[in-house]
Amino acid sequence: MFPGRFIDFSDWNFRNPFSEFERMRQEMNRLSEGFRRSAPFSTPAGVFPLTNLSEDTDNYYVRAELPGLKAEDIDISATDNNISISGERVIPGENNNVRYHRRERESGKFSRVISLPGTIDSDKVEAKFTDGILTIVLPKSEAMKPKQIEVK
Repeated sequence: MFPGRFIDFSDWNFRNPFSEFERMRQEMNRLSEGFRRSAPFSTPAGVFPLTNLSEDTDNYYVRAELPGLKAEDIDISATDNNISISGERVIPGENNNVRYHRRERESGKFSRVISLPGTIDSDKVEAKFTDGILTIVLPKSEAMKPKQIEVK
């Protein structure tokens, strides 16, 4: 015998156990969409300037993308295990009748502090700025450099 013949399942309210999660996801999407519409010129995600940090046996290297800046617009300071890059990016303004459809390039002051994996000799730091790329060479302190041990 089949139970469907004796019990009317049409009145039972079977729900997907994940339907509440789906409802919350849709609500969060709706809220975030409203926030994006209310702040069209908010700063895009990410950090300026974009940087790479690498090392070899003697030095750490920081390479930062700073398009549209000049060397005199950049300030660099170094401590034992940090490097700070700061400055101001100025983007020429448009006339007052301009309507943006996309605005990702922001202007203003920036500051970026990068923690280094070890200590450096801050007196020997060198920086070069070419074609919008800042390259900083940070010599490792003598204590950080690997020592060659002679086996006897």
